[in-house]
Amino acid sequence: MDILQNSYEYGRSPLTSSSLSKPSNTFLFGGNISRSLSPLLHGILFRSMNASWAYHLAQTTDKTEFLAKLADPTCVGASITMPNKVAFGPLLDSLTAEARGIGAVNTAFVRLDSTGKRRWIGTNTDCVGIREAILQRDPHAVSTTKGKPAMVIGGGGAARSAIYALGKWFSPSEIYVANRMKSEVDDIVKFFSTTMPGIKVRYIPDLDTAHELLSPSLIIGTIPDYPPSEPGEVLCWQICECILEKSKEGLLVDMCYMPSTETRLLCTARDAGWSVIRGTEVLVRVCVAQQDLWLEKESNEKGVEEAIAAIAMPNSNVKL
Repeated sequence: MDILQNSYEYGRSPLTSSSLSKPSNTFLFGGNISRSLSPLLHGILFRSMNASWAYHLAQTTDKTEFLAKLADPTCVGASITMPNKVAFGPLLDSLTAEARGIGAVNTAFVRLDSTGKRRWIGTNTDCVGIREAILQRDPHAVSTTKGKPAMVIGGGGAARSAIYALGKWFSPSEIYVANRMKSEVDDIVKFFSTTMPGIKVRYIPDLDTAHELLSPSLIIGTIPDYPPSEPGEVLCWQICECILEKSKEGLLVDMCYMPSTETRLLCTARDAGWSVIRGTEVLVRVCVAQQDLWLEKESNEKGVEEAIAAIAMPNSNVKL
């Protein structure tokens, strides 16, 4: 609930005693979202909280349409996904530390200024979803992983959320990054040198380096689940296998869950003796964090369990 308490730094609550019983709207703004699972998950979570709110898909990259929806008084929250996570951030009234620290927004919520005017605040709950998925599996992870290496696989936006989550809450000695392109990691290192000074991010360039590294206690995968084909992808996968074989103790989170929750990375880690967390578990925790900000109360755990069960099938072919 830390993100909820921190949200009041940006204004007071817009809710009244009857807000949850009034029909209100939340939206997902993104590109190719027709098969998104978010309406199902948020519908389950809203019902579990007795909120008469609806969640709609807004398949658009148009900034004018985005702003028009937010201006509607019945709009009380927004999810933002690719390719809008960076482009829509500057349209909001303010950004939280998480949004600034990651450089992308996936959630917008309303707070009121001193005159009662609605202000739209942008944040990033992807990092919170990662944290909560890990802590649900291992409540002591913050202390047991402190001062040990961690690792992120990938170099895109999800990798930045993973690095932020690790650096902010798990205090690793350093964060290894395995990725098909060194240039993407160079950009990440440069970005975090200003947003999270002191965090140590190290690119793994080859197998020799991978063999020499200490074993990480936490690994977060953020890459698509398809067979590696290009030389950089093949090397990245070989490095992952090497790291996983170095230790039989550790926790791996794979944020990918398409076309199946049983990704190649997840199965390889499990076979090597690692504990694993499916991407669908992270996805639910991301949605829970969004609803905490919108409804301003802690989610019903029974509803969370129902949401996890609804998308736990191995061949769940959906996307956030």
